[in-house]
Amino acid sequence: MIAPTTKDLAEVAGVSLATVDRVLNNRPNVSSKTRTKVQKAIEEIGFVRNLAAVNLLRNRPYKFQFMLPQNGDQYLDELIHAVDEAKNALKIDMTVVETIRQDMRDPHVIANYLGLIEASDIDGIAIMAPESPPVRDAIVRLQERGVHVVQFLSGQENFEEFDFVGVNNYAAGATAGRIVGRFVGDTPGTIMVIADTMQSLDSIERRHGFDEIINSKFSSLKPLPSLETYGNTERAQKIIKNQLDHNADVLAVYVISSEARLAVESIQQYLDLKKIVLVVHERTPFSVAALKSEEVDAIIAQNPGHAVRSALRILRARSEERKPNTAQESVRIEVLFCENL
Repeated sequence: MIAPTTKDLAEVAGVSLATVDRVLNNRPNVSSKTRTKVQKAIEEIGFVRNLAAVNLLRNRPYKFQFMLPQNGDQYLDELIHAVDEAKNALKIDMTVVETIRQDMRDPHVIANYLGLIEASDIDGIAIMAPESPPVRDAIVRLQERGVHVVQFLSGQENFEEFDFVGVNNYAAGATAGRIVGRFVGDTPGTIMVIADTMQSLDSIERRHGFDEIINSKFSSLKPLPSLETYGNTERAQKIIKNQLDHNADVLAVYVISSEARLAVESIQQYLDLKKIVLVVHERTPFSVAALKSEEVDAIIAQNPGHAVRSALRILRARSEERKPNTAQESVRIEVLFCENL
């Protein structure tokens, strides 16, 4: 069947094409009675507006943003590269994509930036930000102003009404726990857990999943309190040494954050990496090299290109008032060993 057109809609509603255009675009000078007639006709004939075609006719591109951390390492470089690839690929599809970098250590900076965005500026934004009340409130108000939001890789707690792109971080942490437990075996000892920050929801969920598996399946192992490096080498070395001084039985290390290089290089100052079990997150040049040299035992990864493309497809669908294909946008957890790189 051929989809109903605006001409069909005008005929069924008994109004002009100009009136239909005014109703569809929410313009003034249309009575409530006429708007009701058009709305009833829409339901009657199953009219679905093709916003992509409308934007093409008006020569209006979609405008999307990725809000990423100001500071980062190799995994941030991977994300920026993936966004740049998508930006270049979508130029011919009337889509403008840009990257905005923000200081993720200060939620008020993030909230203030989001508070300045209007629907006339951009159609949607993918936000990678730590969980905090100011950011949550800013996201809610942003969506109320008509800007579509995707939580990108790290979301806000109990924000199910907002789209999320990324792996199930609880499952990712549980997977890491299973690998560590199996690789260590029956030897009793402790596990060091290192993160950039435990303020991010992805780190919290990974830690939860990791602890659940270790505590329920590998009772001879004891996960130690999380260490937060804040991306600072001097701090990382100091807190790692302090924990090792009080725990001589560390058998494994789990690096919870997406950037593993700083933590691994700091651990290397005090431990022989080939004598412990070490599991990290995300595929980067550093983590791949460490995996090949057998200093890292496993990488729990998600494909950054898939995540970026999924975020853009969701933002496009929401902008066109379509429901995203959730099955297509599911980002899988990848487990990498040196044998399957």
